[in-house]
Formats: sequence, C-alpha cells, structure tokens
Amino acid sequence: MEKETERIATVVPVEEEDAEGLVAEIYADIKRVKGIKFVPNFWKVLAVYPPQLEQVWNQLKAIMHPEDSGREGLLSPQTREMIAVAVSASNGCSYCVNSHTASLKKLGVSQESIGEVLAVAGLLNQTFPPVFECRRLMRPEIEFAADLECPETA
Repeated sequence: MEKETERIATVVPVEEEDAEGLVAEIYADIKRVKGIKFVPNFWKVLAVYPPQLEQVWNQLKAIMHPEDSGREGLLSPQTREMIAVAVSASNGCSYCVNSHTASLKKLGVSQESIGEVLAVAGLLNQTFPPVFECRRLMRPEIEFAADLECPETA
C-alpha cells in the first residue's frame, strides 16, 4: 500500500526516505550546505525531475552559498538572504518569504531588520508602478533629468 503524502504540489514530492542516487546525494548536500536536518518541501517537489533539482540546486548554491565552493561572495550571506526575502515578498511567495526569513534568523538578523527589509520592498512595490507609467509618458523630461542627476562615473 502506497504511503499517503500531504498534497503540497501537483506532483508527489520525493521524500527523503525514498530518495536514491543523485536525488539522495543532492538532499545530503542541501542539508550540509544549509546546516539543516531536513530537506525543505521545495526541493522534494523539484526532485520529481532530478535534472531540474540538480540544475536549480547548483545555481542556488553558486549564488547564495559561494563560500561552499571556496569563493568569497561580494555580498554577505545576510545581504543575499535580505534580497531573497524582498524578491519573495514582491513575488507573493509566502513559502519563500518564510524560508528566507528563517535563514535570516539563523544568520542572526533581528526581527526588526527583517521588518525593515519587507517595508522597503513594500514601499518600492507600492510606488514603482505609478513612477514607471509616468516615465513612459514623460520619457524626454525624465531622461534629461536623469542625465543631470546621474553623472557617469570614471
């Protein structure tokens, strides 16, 4: 009899105990790199198609965890996760916001700082659409002002 899994996606996630081969290796790497004891559901869903799991994990690891490959990122881990929280909020992905918020807390970022990140994202999401429309309508004036206010750097 097949074990019942809570439906979290349109596909049946690959649970850790069912993972084999490449998927099991990637799951172990996810837990090691992120310093967690479980594989988040996001990865279990991607594991339904192992090539995609591998591609997404390798991309995420390269950008979000460059230290794992011996590279020093130009941004701190906290800054990378703050960007991830802001983009996740902008995309309306509560799962992603919660995941990246947990990462920020693990990195020692205060609740107040996370709130400020979300406030900045919210403010820019609130003000960007009207400004973008205004720029389209007033392109010559905006470009002239931009030339005056933003000199090229040497």
